[in-house]
Amino acid sequence: MKSFFFALQHLTRIRLYKGAFDDRAFGRSPVFFPIVGLILGLLLWLAKVFFGFVFPGPLVAALLVVTMAVLTGGIHLDGFMDTMDGVLSGRSREKKLEIMRDSRVGAFGALSLVCLLLLKFTALMTMPGEYFGVAIIMATVISRWAMVYVIAQFPYARREGLGELVAQYTGSRELLIATACTVVICVAAAGLAGLVLLLGAWCWAHLFGRWMTAGLGGVTGDVYGATAELTELWIYLLVFPVFGLLPAVLRQPGLYW
Repeated sequence: MKSFFFALQHLTRIRLYKGAFDDRAFGRSPVFFPIVGLILGLLLWLAKVFFGFVFPGPLVAALLVVTMAVLTGGIHLDGFMDTMDGVLSGRSREKKLEIMRDSRVGAFGALSLVCLLLLKFTALMTMPGEYFGVAIIMATVISRWAMVYVIAQFPYARREGLGELVAQYTGSRELLIATACTVVICVAAAGLAGLVLLLGAWCWAHLFGRWMTAGLGGVTGDVYGATAELTELWIYLLVFPVFGLLPAVLRQPGLYW
């Protein structure tokens, strides 16, 4: 259970474990990332229901973007900005990693954050009500699974940090378990359409991981955060053609809220 608590407090602001730090338990915590994603999705859906009783649609969408940042402590947004500052700088591998380590936000990171939040807000604002809830669940669960995929499938670019621990202890076994959990959640929530979304996320995560590895010599903790943020956005965008074009029968097992 320690691995679950480490996953929960690493990906969210929820703190339930008060014990000593355990390298092995923390390193294997990614196996629970999709479950934590499900918790985040349910909390976000409840927030959407509450806000929907009080505020108009555009304001609800904005509040959901803010709520997600509060729930996660902005940890993935920080990693996303650092990653964009580094990889878009056009510098050498060593300089990119140095830029990513810098706590200050540069122009590329700031501009990328504006674009990311604008696209998330617009996607949520225009999301049809009949699959709004399931889109949130799919985005939060699959994006956290994508982190596990990148952790397990691509080399770590540094020799220190918490990211090195998860890279050391998370392998094929952990990825298989996380994938099985994600498949079950996707089918329960969206039927076969959920598997289409998962397949789309796998394609994106693999390409992103290869791009990062080519430019940085591997991935980092910041890249893990960027993976979560970009995959979450990708799912929100992919929901429109998948749920809009696929026959309804492919979505019958899904739960629509």
